[in-house]
Amino acid sequence: MTKTFAELGLSEQTLKALEDVGYQSPSPIQEQAIPPLLGGRDVIGQAQTGTGKTAAFALPIVEYVQHDLAEVQALVLTPTRELCIQVTQAIRVYGATHNVNVVAVFGGAPIRTQEAQLRAGGQVVVGTVGRVLDLVTRGSLVLHDCRFVVLDEADEMLDLGFLEDVEKILGRTPNGRQTALFSATVPTEIRALADRYLYEPLVVKVEAPTLTIDTVEQFALTVGAAQKEAKLVEVLRAERPEQAIVFVRTKMRCERLFRTLRDQGVDVRALHGDMTQGARDGVMLAFKSGRLPLLVATDVAARGLDISTVTHVINFDVPVSPDVYVHRIGRTGRIGRSGRAITFVEPRQEHALEAIVRHIGMDIVPWTEGAHTDAAPMKAPPRRHEKPQVARAADEPKQRLVISGGRAAGIDVAALVGAITHATGLDGEAVSDVRVLERFSLLSVPAAEAARVIEALDGTTVRERTVSVEPLALGQPAD
Repeated sequence: MTKTFAELGLSEQTLKALEDVGYQSPSPIQEQAIPPLLGGRDVIGQAQTGTGKTAAFALPIVEYVQHDLAEVQALVLTPTRELCIQVTQAIRVYGATHNVNVVAVFGGAPIRTQEAQLRAGGQVVVGTVGRVLDLVTRGSLVLHDCRFVVLDEADEMLDLGFLEDVEKILGRTPNGRQTALFSATVPTEIRALADRYLYEPLVVKVEAPTLTIDTVEQFALTVGAAQKEAKLVEVLRAERPEQAIVFVRTKMRCERLFRTLRDQGVDVRALHGDMTQGARDGVMLAFKSGRLPLLVATDVAARGLDISTVTHVINFDVPVSPDVYVHRIGRTGRIGRSGRAITFVEPRQEHALEAIVRHIGMDIVPWTEGAHTDAAPMKAPPRRHEKPQVARAADEPKQRLVISGGRAAGIDVAALVGAITHATGLDGEAVSDVRVLERFSLLSVPAAEAARVIEALDGTTVRERTVSVEPLALGQPAD
C-alpha cells in the first residue's frame, strides 16, 4: 500500500508546501529513497525521467538545510542547463515554507551575476558541472560546509565526458558528506564512481511508471507545417477544453505559438526553460490551481505537472519517442476522468505515428470536427528548405549543439552532417567539431544559423532514431 508523504518523515512545513502545489502521494522512488536520505544514508537511485526522482532528493535537501547557516550546505550537480533550472525550480517550490535560499549556476549566463548571488548567500547550489568547477576554482563557491551532494542524471554526465570534473568537485567537499547518485542506468564507470565516493549506499531501483492511457481517447490530425497554428485554433474552438496542455518541441516554438494564440484572444500562458524563475513559478501555480485554462509547454519545463483536471493534451509537435508520447497523454484522463489527446502529424512524420501505435498497442484514429470518423489522412507537400548556400568565414562565432542520439542508435558523423545539410540547405563545411558519444552527439554550427538548425533538425529522424536538439550551454571554456 502506498504511503503518504507524512509517513515518510517529512515535516509539517514541507507537507504544507506539497499541499500548496497539489501533490498528494509519493511515487515509488520517493517512497523508497526519502526515508533513508532523511536518515543520513548514501543512496543510489536508478530511475528514469518521469518517476519523480527530483522530489526524491529535493525534499530531503529542504529538510536538511539549517536555516540559521548562510554557508553552502547542499550541492546538486546536473549535466545540462535545462535540468539545472528544473531542479532549482523544484527545490524553491518545496522549500517555499522553509525560506531555503537556492542559487542556480550554469554556463551560458554571466558568471559575475552568479558570483554575486553566491556572495549574497546560497544554502543550496544547483549547477552544471563545468560552471560549478569554474566557480570552485575561482574561489567563488566554497564547499567546506557542504554536507549533502546529489549527482543527478549521472549517466548523462558520463556520456558528456564530465566524470573527471565531477570527481574534482567531490574532492572539494567534506569526507563525511552524505551523497546521493541518481541515474537511469548504472554502467561500469558509474558503479566505479559510486564505489569511490559513496559509503555503503542503499540501492533503490524503480521502473518508469506505466501511465494508464486506456481512459484517454486518442486522435491524430495530419497537417502541413505551415497550417499547424491555424489548425490548432480550429481544434481548440471545436474541443473547448476545460484545461489543456499543448506540447511543443522547442523553446522558440513554444514562445511563438503562445504569442500567436494570445494575439487571437486565447487565455494562454507559456512554460519553457528561457523564462525567468519567477515567471515559471507563477505559470505553474496558476495552472495547478485551475486559474489558467491553456498552457503551451516544452517537455522539460512541464515536468512535475501532475494535475487531475487536465481534460486535453495536444501534441502540436510529435513526441521524440513513444515513451514521451505515453507520458504526455498520461497528463489527462486521471483519477477516473476521461481525457482526450490529439496529435498533429506532419506528412514526413507518419512513421513516428506508426511507431507510437505499435508501442501502445492501440489505434489512434483521425480527428475531425464534430465527429471522429475514419476519414483518410490529409495530404500535404513535403517540407522544403530554400536557404541559399553561403561561404563560411573561418572566424565566425559557433554554437555547440547536443543531439539526443549516438553510437548506440547507429548514428555516425556522416549521418549527422547529412541530416543537417538536407534539413537546412547549409553546406557540409558549416558543421564542425562533430563528436559522437554513446547516447549523445555534439557538433558546432555557425551561431547565426543555430536557431534554424535546431528548428529544422529537432524531431526529425537520423538513422531511424527521432532526435531532439538543444544548444549546449554548460561550462564550455568560454565560461
